[in-house]
Amino acid sequence: MRKDLFNLAPVFGYFFRKNDPNRHTNFNLRTMHFINKLSMAMFLVGFIVLLYRWFLR
Repeated sequence: MRKDLFNLAPVFGYFFRKNDPNRHTNFNLRTMHFINKLSMAMFLVGFIVLLYRWFLR
């Protein structure tokens, strides 16, 4: 099995990275990234709820 298969560092880096002053941003790009982060967070919450129900019921 590959060692980097469950490497979650890029995921946490996406959520907690600092703003780069050299990177060009606009409203559409910021909105897209916000919606992407929100959808990933909702997926993780739903997955945790499913695991909770599966293991404790």
